[in-house]
Amino acid sequence: MNQKNEALLRRSYKGRRGQVLIFFTLWLPVLFGMSALVIDFGFIYLDNNELTASTQAAALAGAWAMSQPGATVISTTAAVTAYSSGTGDSNTDSNLKGASLMTGYPKFKCLNTLTSVFGLQCYGPSNSNAITVSQQVKIPLLFLRMFGGNSATLTATATASMKGATVEPYNIAVIFDSTQSMTNTDSDSNCSNSRINCALSGVRTLLLGITPCPPSQPNCGAVTGGNVANSVDRVSLFTFPPVTTATVADDYNCSGHAPTTAYYTSPALPASATYQIIGFSSDYRTTGAAGSLNSSSNLVVAVGGKTGCSGIQAIGGSGTYYAQVINTAQASLAAELTANPGSQNVLVILSDGEASASQSQMPGSSSSGLYMSYKQECHQAITAAGLAAAAGTRVYTVAYGASANASDCADASPTITPCQAMQQMASSPAYFFSDYTATQSSGACISASQPVTGLSGIFQVILQDLTGSKLVPNGTT
Repeated sequence: MNQKNEALLRRSYKGRRGQVLIFFTLWLPVLFGMSALVIDFGFIYLDNNELTASTQAAALAGAWAMSQPGATVISTTAAVTAYSSGTGDSNTDSNLKGASLMTGYPKFKCLNTLTSVFGLQCYGPSNSNAITVSQQVKIPLLFLRMFGGNSATLTATATASMKGATVEPYNIAVIFDSTQSMTNTDSDSNCSNSRINCALSGVRTLLLGITPCPPSQPNCGAVTGGNVANSVDRVSLFTFPPVTTATVADDYNCSGHAPTTAYYTSPALPASATYQIIGFSSDYRTTGAAGSLNSSSNLVVAVGGKTGCSGIQAIGGSGTYYAQVINTAQASLAAELTANPGSQNVLVILSDGEASASQSQMPGSSSSGLYMSYKQECHQAITAAGLAAAAGTRVYTVAYGASANASDCADASPTITPCQAMQQMASSPAYFFSDYTATQSSGACISASQPVTGLSGIFQVILQDLTGSKLVPNGTT
């Protein structure tokens, strides 16, 4: 290259000095803008997730509160507020300063989907079965301020149902009144069958909804002693009056014969008699997911779940006294809880509440009015149920055509009706149900907390009560 060309080349390079600075100056606002977007939108994403989480927590807290006995709009709203991101509440966050519930929230809803698909009745505050919570917060921006954006308003909404989520395993003891009155026909529109068959139908509803083994298991596996491997919810059946151990199988072996009744012997039944028809079992379904009942299960057969078999029969013959069967069932529940730590005991008592066993039907009993006595029989049942509740058992009572006549709780002092006896045996007012529309009922025994009638409907509500609150999609109708 000659000297002339080299000089021209050097002059051309020298003339480009400073061009990088120009390009950097031009791109600087773009770089700042991109940094602002990345950093501020990162904070927005983080804060939005925190607001959504606290809103869901507040909705679940409200759903739990609205399902509690005596729940009101005020008590439920207080639970929602306590778990919101408002100042001083449980989910207060330094990133969400100034967060608050949006005007008009929480909203109480009666969602038809929950009722029609899951049977969850609208018995919460304001006749609801779900609650919707919405929160908002204004968060400051950092770099976007230079572009005129001082703050951003975030909102989050969550809806939760009162019930529906699986909770701890249950040990469930169901006590049936199998006295002679249960052979009467209940011809109302809820059942239209014998009273004992209507009762058994209600328990089948329960068995279809609880969980024999983890829902994730496609098959519950082999059955040993009435229980599947990794059993979850276990159920036992008791009846009164007691029956002889030699004939108890007639309630589930499809023999066509009826068990032989025994007397209410004090202080305990002899080895030749029993109240327990079926021990705690979990073989009522073959899968943890929804499915039909297992007709090979003695439990299912006993509740009339096998074609051609009658199941438990109402044979009567020994009058009515149910304090002893309550104590017996509670003792069995206590043993089951010891064998399955972490489970929850549940006792369901179904009866018309009348107690009239005579002295001759209660060998060894006294006239003291204290357990076991042929006096004050209704009050003894209330005491027995109270002891079960004190031990941690959740006691549900189902008054089936219960009388509001004090004479049907003979010699009770203070005076009490069978309806009141059933109500007082429940461990909470919300756990007392009454099928007061049943045939031969006076219609006077009504549960103030649970308006549902018909045994299948009642057991459906009990089933839902055994579940916990859960989130449902926003916009569910």
